[in-house]
Amino acid sequence: MFKKRMPRRELVLFFIIVAASAFGWGLSDSVYGNYFKDAFNVTATQRAFIEIPREMPGLLCAVVIAWLSAWGDARSNLVAQLCAFAGLLALALLAPTYGVMLMFLFINSMGMHLSMPLNDSIGMGIAEPDKVGRRIGQYASVKTAMGFAAGILVFLGFRFNVFSFTTPVNLLFLIGSGAFLIAIAASVFLVKAKVPALTVPRKKRRKFVFRKEYRYFYLVTMLHGVQKQIAIVFGSWVIIDLLGKKADTMSLLMITVSFISIFFMNVLGRWIDRYGVKKMMYLDALTFIFIYLIYGFVVWGITGNVLTGAWPAFAVYALFVMDRLSMNIGVVKSVYLRSIAVKPEEITSTLSAGTSLDHVVAILAAQVSGVVWTVWGPQWVFFLAAFFSLGNLFVAWRIPKDQPAAE
Repeated sequence: MFKKRMPRRELVLFFIIVAASAFGWGLSDSVYGNYFKDAFNVTATQRAFIEIPREMPGLLCAVVIAWLSAWGDARSNLVAQLCAFAGLLALALLAPTYGVMLMFLFINSMGMHLSMPLNDSIGMGIAEPDKVGRRIGQYASVKTAMGFAAGILVFLGFRFNVFSFTTPVNLLFLIGSGAFLIAIAASVFLVKAKVPALTVPRKKRRKFVFRKEYRYFYLVTMLHGVQKQIAIVFGSWVIIDLLGKKADTMSLLMITVSFISIFFMNVLGRWIDRYGVKKMMYLDALTFIFIYLIYGFVVWGITGNVLTGAWPAFAVYALFVMDRLSMNIGVVKSVYLRSIAVKPEEITSTLSAGTSLDHVVAILAAQVSGVVWTVWGPQWVFFLAAFFSLGNLFVAWRIPKDQPAAE
């Protein structure tokens, strides 16, 4: 009786991978904006250009995962963790020039982008059929809990001058690469576990899958690419560039997001199981539209000196937190794909194709937004994002009312 209550080995290993890699990303990806500003003093236009090598791995994701597919999800995930580790370790130890930094950033980013669809696929592959939403919520809660821990470390490290982006050895990135080393070790054990759902024979090698049944999944994924760029790049850039805040402020905001998300993601997973995809898609769309409209007006007030004093900054902080929380609702699109998948083995290849489409749009959105920011003003970047979020509303409307949350 006791043994039945013990977590399955593959679940424990996957939770370790999720936790370790999330801690590594929390010590690197979440502070890249400050790293670029402090170490290379980039402008808004240069910050947009950096998104090309940073997001290009997402564009290539479908090709790389298709190439790795004969190895199965577990081995492919091991490759992802190795890339993340190698790229970040190089950034930590080599104090690279701007051009060399872009190369190692690409390698590190390749690991991150490969792990995105693979984690979704692995998580759903080892989840109990009646607990898919709940498991996804748990995975996300573990990620946010480790992001919370990473945020505290970043805040304390910069507040007490332990970390710096201008020293020969970047201690923060070195610790982050150590976290990826733990994820690599857990990934090796997951490969050795030989879980059937995570092992694909070579004769069943996955190929690109484009079906009309998946058209709304691809549409909402591309829209997510636009929203993600605004949230991650330009939402942060408002705080870093317009408000002139440093890494300790950004880490405090990420601590806040992570702390709330620990509880929010568990609730979100239950909402997906309880209310289904359609209602959650509506919630996803409406939150984006609301947040970006308010974001645009607040930024407009700041740049036009209409809003003065301390409270506009706190308004931006609140919007930043709400924006990051609303991004989490996007996990519903993976559950939606699972519920409409024509064949279960198409899920990973479709997720990776979706990631590539996401990043085609993300790269374009970054460049267009950089021009819009410079020529017309930062507020129009957010108004543009609110406009594109109407597409999420359209998808939510088109999904049949009886669309199940999971099967």
